[in-house]
Amino acid sequence: MSIDMTAQKTSAPLRVITCIKQVPGTTNVEIDDETGNLKRDGVDSKMNMYDLFSIEAALSLTGKYGGNVRVLTMGPPQAKSVLWEAVYMGADAGTLVSDSRFAGSDVLATAYTLSQAVTCMDDYDLILCGKQTTDGDTAQVGAELAELLDIPHASGVTSIEPDDKGGIKVCLSRDDRIVNQHMPLPCLLCMDGEINTPRLPSYKRKRALSDDRLQVLTLDDLSDRDESHYGLTGSPTQVEAIFPPDKSSGQEMFTGTGGELGEKLAQILISKKMIVQK
Repeated sequence: MSIDMTAQKTSAPLRVITCIKQVPGTTNVEIDDETGNLKRDGVDSKMNMYDLFSIEAALSLTGKYGGNVRVLTMGPPQAKSVLWEAVYMGADAGTLVSDSRFAGSDVLATAYTLSQAVTCMDDYDLILCGKQTTDGDTAQVGAELAELLDIPHASGVTSIEPDDKGGIKVCLSRDDRIVNQHMPLPCLLCMDGEINTPRLPSYKRKRALSDDRLQVLTLDDLSDRDESHYGLTGSPTQVEAIFPPDKSSGQEMFTGTGGELGEKLAQILISKKMIVQK
């Protein structure tokens, strides 16, 4: 991540919230036939890889300019493990939003739940998110969270440079160009992948920290306690079906000259209607 050292003396400390998520650590995950959701209980999990870049970006910023980093996640009780991982990396505190009434949330219900949690936290200047999660790959929650909080947002962020005018300058990666943009604070940024090298959790920090770095919020702690706004009932989209791709281990072996093998391959592709014979 690029940081302008000339701004170091004039930039105020930054209060950063980094949204992270626990995702399955394997592709071999069962699907609930009734809800279409992933069965996460008992499945090995890990932190979403793109969130590691946003944590590193947050820690780099506050390391240069001062401030604090808090991590926020929504999930079952076992999601505390990714919060602790972030704290051991250097984050100051973590918040878990967990309640059975949040189960089955689509991207909008998830973003709404997170927005409610953010309003329960102290003031912030910047919210950082990974560009997407590896289990859903929608890349929608960050932008929706910003809209619900009514703050500016940008995606594809490859660098952040605080300025001396109370805002930040960001570099955005687009398909055919690089965009430099000024952002007022507070704002939300979705970090692009591979913009930095995330640090490892510190075992020394783990041994030194107390257990009071995390808090847990349930529906009863939020300002909006209407259950119809959360979980499956609060999700305007529903998954009709989800299934792992079929795996085929069958194979055939052919021998012959290059021309003979090419002809055989062409006939197989034609029979499977993968190419059309003219």
